[in-house]
Amino acid sequence: MSTPVWICLYIFISLTCKWILSWGGAEVIKGWKSIFFFDGNPEDWNKEQLRAMALFTWIGFTILFIVWLVFPEYRFYKLY
Repeated sequence: MSTPVWICLYIFISLTCKWILSWGGAEVIKGWKSIFFFDGNPEDWNKEQLRAMALFTWIGFTILFIVWLVFPEYRFYKLY
Protein backbone atom coordinates (compact mmCIF):
# COMPACT_ATOMS: atom_id res chain seq x y z
CA MET A 1 0.00 0.00 0.00
CA SER A 2 1.48 3.34 -0.99
CA THR A 3 2.01 6.08 1.57
CA PRO A 4 -0.62 8.50 0.12
CA VAL A 5 -3.25 5.74 0.17
CA TRP A 6 -2.24 4.87 3.73
CA ILE A 7 -2.61 8.51 4.81
CA CYS A 8 -6.02 8.80 3.10
CA LEU A 9 -7.18 5.63 4.86
CA TYR A 10 -6.06 7.02 8.21
CA ILE A 11 -7.88 10.31 7.55
CA PHE A 12 -11.08 8.42 6.66
CA ILE A 13 -10.92 6.27 9.80
CA SER A 14 -10.10 9.31 11.94
CA LEU A 15 -13.07 11.26 10.59
CA THR A 16 -15.36 8.29 11.17
CA CYS A 17 -14.17 7.92 14.77
CA LYS A 18 -14.47 11.68 15.33
CA TRP A 19 -18.03 11.56 13.97
CA ILE A 20 -18.95 8.76 16.37
CA LEU A 21 -17.25 10.44 19.34
CA SER A 22 -18.15 14.10 18.93
CA TRP A 23 -20.59 14.79 16.15
CA GLY A 24 -23.53 12.61 17.18
CA GLY A 25 -22.63 9.52 15.21
CA ALA A 26 -23.05 7.19 18.19
CA GLU A 27 -26.72 8.11 18.43
CA VAL A 28 -27.18 7.54 14.69
CA ILE A 29 -25.54 4.10 14.54
CA LYS A 30 -26.94 2.81 17.84
CA GLY A 31 -28.58 -0.56 17.28
CA TRP A 32 -28.23 -2.86 14.29
CA LYS A 33 -26.39 -0.22 12.19
CA SER A 34 -23.36 -0.44 14.48
CA ILE A 35 -22.56 -3.87 13.00
CA PHE A 36 -21.22 -2.07 9.90
CA PHE A 37 -18.72 -0.08 11.99
CA PHE A 38 -17.55 -2.55 14.63
CA ASP A 39 -16.82 -6.26 14.50
CA GLY A 40 -18.62 -8.70 16.73
CA ASN A 41 -22.12 -8.21 18.09
CA PRO A 42 -22.40 -4.52 19.04
CA GLU A 43 -26.13 -4.21 18.32
CA ASP A 44 -27.00 -4.22 22.04
CA TRP A 45 -24.46 -1.55 22.94
CA ASN A 46 -25.55 1.84 24.19
CA LYS A 47 -24.21 5.20 23.05
CA GLU A 48 -21.39 5.35 25.60
CA GLN A 49 -20.14 1.87 24.74
CA LEU A 50 -20.05 2.78 21.05
CA ARG A 51 -18.08 5.91 21.87
CA ALA A 52 -15.60 3.90 23.96
CA MET A 53 -15.11 1.39 21.15
CA ALA A 54 -14.54 4.22 18.66
CA LEU A 55 -11.98 5.79 21.01
CA PHE A 56 -10.09 2.49 21.45
CA THR A 57 -10.20 1.89 17.70
CA TRP A 58 -8.86 5.38 17.03
CA ILE A 59 -6.03 5.02 19.55
CA GLY A 60 -5.04 1.58 18.26
CA PHE A 61 -5.14 2.60 14.62
CA THR A 62 -3.14 5.76 15.38
CA ILE A 63 -0.37 3.64 16.92
CA LEU A 64 -0.38 1.32 13.91
CA PHE A 65 -0.44 4.29 11.54
CA ILE A 66 2.66 5.81 13.11
CA VAL A 67 4.56 2.50 13.18
CA TRP A 68 3.61 1.63 9.61
CA LEU A 69 4.39 5.16 8.43
CA VAL A 70 7.90 4.97 9.89
CA PHE A 71 8.42 1.36 8.72
CA PRO A 72 6.52 1.04 5.42
CA GLU A 73 7.78 -2.49 4.83
CA TYR A 74 5.44 -3.68 7.61
CA ARG A 75 2.40 -2.52 5.60
CA PHE A 76 2.92 -5.22 3.01
CA TYR A 77 1.99 -8.85 3.50
CA LYS A 78 4.72 -11.30 2.63
CA LEU A 79 3.24 -14.64 1.65
CA TYR A 80 6.26 -16.91 1.68
